[in-house]
Amino acid sequence: LLDEVVQWSQETCRQELKSVLPKLTSDSWDDHIILKIITDMFLPHIGLRDLEDECFSKILPKVVTVFDSMMKEIMEQAGGLSSQNTELCALLRNILQAMMQIIDALSACVRHVGSLEDTPDLDSIRSLPACILKVLKETFQHCKCLQDSEVVYCGRLSLVADLLQGLFKEAYSLQKGLLELLDKISLDSSASEEDVSDIVAIHSLLDICSVISNLDIALHANTWKFLIMSLKNQSLVEEHLHHSDISNSLCDNLLSSFHNCVELAEQIKHAGLQEATQSPEYKLFQKTAKMCRFFANTLIHYIKEFRFFLTKCCSCFHQLYLQIIKFPPSLSTPELPVALSQELNAAALVPMEAFLLQLLPLRPFAEVVLNPEHELPHCLLLVSIMGQLAGQPAEVLQLWYTGSQFSEENLAVFTSFRRCCVERKVSVLLPGVMLKGQAQIQVTLHQHICVQLCASVAWLPPVYFPECCLVDAVLQADTQTALLATDVWCFTAYGTAELCLHHVLLIAQLVKVCSTERYQSFHLGMLLKRMVFLMTSSHQMELVSHFPPSEVENLPVWHHVLLRALSQDVRHQVVTDVIGITQKVLTDWQNGGYKLGEINKVECVLSSVRIVSQLWLRMSPDQLQTHPVLQWMLQLLLSLSAVLVKHIEPHIICQQALVCLDAVVSQKCADWLILAALEFLSSLGKIFVPPDSQSQILPKLSSLFGALLADKSWLLHQHALEAFSQFAESTNHEEVISQSLCAEDTKTKVVNYLSKTVNVQEDNESRLERLKQETLMIKQHNEKLECKKENPCPKRARQETSAEQEYGRFIQTAESALKALQALIEGNANSSAPPPQWLESRLQELQTLLTH
Repeated sequence: LLDEVVQWSQETCRQELKSVLPKLTSDSWDDHIILKIITDMFLPHIGLRDLEDECFSKILPKVVTVFDSMMKEIMEQAGGLSSQNTELCALLRNILQAMMQIIDALSACVRHVGSLEDTPDLDSIRSLPACILKVLKETFQHCKCLQDSEVVYCGRLSLVADLLQGLFKEAYSLQKGLLELLDKISLDSSASEEDVSDIVAIHSLLDICSVISNLDIALHANTWKFLIMSLKNQSLVEEHLHHSDISNSLCDNLLSSFHNCVELAEQIKHAGLQEATQSPEYKLFQKTAKMCRFFANTLIHYIKEFRFFLTKCCSCFHQLYLQIIKFPPSLSTPELPVALSQELNAAALVPMEAFLLQLLPLRPFAEVVLNPEHELPHCLLLVSIMGQLAGQPAEVLQLWYTGSQFSEENLAVFTSFRRCCVERKVSVLLPGVMLKGQAQIQVTLHQHICVQLCASVAWLPPVYFPECCLVDAVLQADTQTALLATDVWCFTAYGTAELCLHHVLLIAQLVKVCSTERYQSFHLGMLLKRMVFLMTSSHQMELVSHFPPSEVENLPVWHHVLLRALSQDVRHQVVTDVIGITQKVLTDWQNGGYKLGEINKVECVLSSVRIVSQLWLRMSPDQLQTHPVLQWMLQLLLSLSAVLVKHIEPHIICQQALVCLDAVVSQKCADWLILAALEFLSSLGKIFVPPDSQSQILPKLSSLFGALLADKSWLLHQHALEAFSQFAESTNHEEVISQSLCAEDTKTKVVNYLSKTVNVQEDNESRLERLKQETLMIKQHNEKLECKKENPCPKRARQETSAEQEYGRFIQTAESALKALQALIEGNANSSAPPPQWLESRLQELQTLLTH
């Protein structure tokens, strides 16, 4: 029959179609030659109504079986391929040629259906897409294996390379034709469940996408056009599609293209080819960047159409954004040439803004984003979202700003900014806003976020920007984050004079109740100091009336206010009241016998008084370790004395101040006290020591500077260098400088510091590693501060001290107390203030206790 049929004309084939076609499509054949005869000679005469029942449903399942068997035989036989084994080589080439003929026959089927006048429906070609997709997947999978490794053909790929290339081209053409055919098919509302199922099944093209992702860029992009069918028949298929698989695959392809672009850009940079725009590497980069843009736009369109079916994919979308945004200036990515960076920015970063816009209404996305886990990428994501929320409907704003189960947007920004410690230290630069038509300038991360937060304050209704958010940000341990919150708070309060007054009164009350020893007091004070500048004169007077400076409990508030921020009338009243209460507190303390237990009353006014000499006279270096409150007093005295150093008598400096400093250094007191000591020492360069005091003061200065410059702590050593250089710049006593540098090592370090010489050049990688280590330490320190209770638990763990140290500490306390009591009795012996009557009985009780 075959010998006869191949001799027939087209007219004979048309006439004999009904009788011969059933014989040719019978179950007995397994030869691809019969397929070619059917498609070449009889297919042109089969009408659309008969295609599926009379032809496709009968022959195409067999085609799949035959093609599978051919591919299996190749995989079994290819391992023995060699140029000497001509018989096997011929066999493999014959199989590959047969596979090409099968693909060519399937292409003929597609062309025939596409040439018909009537638009085909799925029923009329149901078997065709399924068969073609299976053949394509097998073919592309085989080509991918060959690209990854030549092991399949035992290193003899060149013997069949021409046919494999032809096979790929035939498959490429077949897929393109199938997609064009499927694009013509659409379903109406009367479509059957079987029709819908067939459309969904066509999404097995998704599997082909993953196979060919590295084979051919154009083919890869073309394959993804199967999504057009989903959009055309959206209402029918949206509940049946595998949305997670499709969106996750799109994300993977976008990310893969992006990373390929970055790698290519790095290669171009290292090879010095960035100027060679005609080089193969640059052209490949451009193609890959186009794919990046294609996948980004496709993903955006898919999310737009099927948004509410993608709630389970929000975590994937979040991770995608973070990976894409890991792009310069992020420290986790390499620095790329400007031109390549701009192209990649247009291909990947710019579409990310539209990507975010589609995700804003999804609650799962908000929940994922507002649970910060990352550093700079997450921070920039939050800032981008904040910029896009303007103009969104109320339900979207409520989702991001008043969610009950997760942090609010603004607080999340502060939290994320706090995590970017390394990026803040390296001063990562970002595009600023356009101002008055001027081009964008690069700004720091702090400024970038501050501008966005302030813009958010400007347009958000007050209900979405509660004050508690700013309070939380100010009252946490990271000072730079608190500074960012302070900037935003000042912008917020600047709206009206009444609003400013409201905020200042609130902050002042917080300052008043906050312990002065905690970091929160410093942060609130910094905020109050700036806010007072924004007040009107009348409102500053209201602040005075709410917190009268004449009352001791209000002095912590005025401690943070700069006099130059006040109007002339307000300034005069504040100064008068503070001086008055200061004199009263000091007089009361003096009249009470300088009682150590009441020294806290003096502390609260110390920073406002200009008479410190009598306080220096009461300082006891021997008691610094015994009474920690004296260390706080000494710190305040040192800081104030550094400002007033020109008004302090030389004998006070010599007999009291330097003696106390010597005790601080020799007893290895806390770092914060040594830093205050350095501040005072540097200020001594401003004074001229009288000749009669030089022999006492100058050697002590040299000794103190020498000890501090040799300190092993890098922090104290750095501050010592700064203090010594400031002293050296202004002092007239040059002998102090030379005598402080007796040690050769110390002299070398000082000379290097003054000449700005860096001994060891730190590369970027080492610098980042060091900053990360420092960040970890700072993080632990801040967490320790935030976990510390205002009133420590009485059952807290004892400090690790030896028994001998414990005995010594308590005995010294007892001795000091008894000596102070003795001095008080002797001092009042000639006065009209005799000891109280109960004193003798209490001393007898102590005697009994001592005897026991």
